[in-house]
Amino acid sequence: MTNGHVTDWRKAAGAVALLAGAALLPLLISDPARLNFLVLILMAAQMGVAWNIVGGYAGQVSLGHAVFFGIGAYTSTMLAIGLGLTPWLGWLAGGAVAVLFALAMGWPCFRLKGHYFAMATIAVAEIVQILVTNSEFLEGAVGLYLPMDRSGPAAMVFLSKLPYYYIILGLLVVTVLVAWAIERSHIGYYFRAIKDEPEAARALGVSLTRYKLIALSVSAFLTAMGGSFYAQKEMFIDPGSVLATSISIKIALVAILGGVGTLLGPVLGAAILITIEEYSRTLFGSTGSGTDMIIYAAMIILVAVFSPSGVLGLLSDLRRHLPGGGAKPKKASKSAEIRP
Repeated sequence: MTNGHVTDWRKAAGAVALLAGAALLPLLISDPARLNFLVLILMAAQMGVAWNIVGGYAGQVSLGHAVFFGIGAYTSTMLAIGLGLTPWLGWLAGGAVAVLFALAMGWPCFRLKGHYFAMATIAVAEIVQILVTNSEFLEGAVGLYLPMDRSGPAAMVFLSKLPYYYIILGLLVVTVLVAWAIERSHIGYYFRAIKDEPEAARALGVSLTRYKLIALSVSAFLTAMGGSFYAQKEMFIDPGSVLATSISIKIALVAILGGVGTLLGPVLGAAILITIEEYSRTLFGSTGSGTDMIIYAAMIILVAVFSPSGVLGLLSDLRRHLPGGGAKPKKASKSAEIRP
């Protein structure tokens, strides 16, 4: 068995062990507040992995992903209120609407480059938030309450936090598997080529706009599903809770902090960021309004100055400096290839 196959088996075994540990962890916790804390980490991790598909692999930094989060939340909620549709189908509907919006937004915005694209995504998200806030059909700033006359798996309404934990864990696993499949496919090679050498990729026949739209659409669909889950968990949504700029920043920061362009970096970033965020709220209480934005800004500065490759990159550097941890020479990676 080659070293490559051994490494793959070790990674697979590690992933299975990690998933088994995550599945068993809530069985050891009886405090609902701590269980809800774990749910928040998994939610942030799921959205970070989704964002990483477009922001990490394809290199298109979006700071307006809250718009997809909100679309998922509002679509599933409105379908539940108006048609009594089960949230399980509402998730898919919210994802589909988010994809359509992503295509409509991405087509003109992808003509912009670098920070101009990031600024455009912020502007789009802000416009949508203003429109929803002033919409009588969506109850504006008052918000929407989900129907509470039903309970159980079909309605996705539970008295305990435990079912929500396993639902969001399942959604995170699906999101990671999608990112893994993209990473190992020729689409993933195209994404990395577009990120690193866009002009070279264009010269070899890669349609930059087409593959950017694919990346944004997949990311939007998965982010919208996260928004639908949030709405179902909280049973109430309003523009401030699902369309706020701070949500967009958190989604991006989770991936950047853990390691942008890596598979499990956003999961690690979510664990770190949500832990700091929740402990700061406990420490400062109501007097700490706006502390989360200060934390986000400080995190961005620290990552940019000391570890642009994120926490995973920092850990990798530390491992290489340990005795016996020197990097061995590797053969050229196939990820550098651009398939026609």
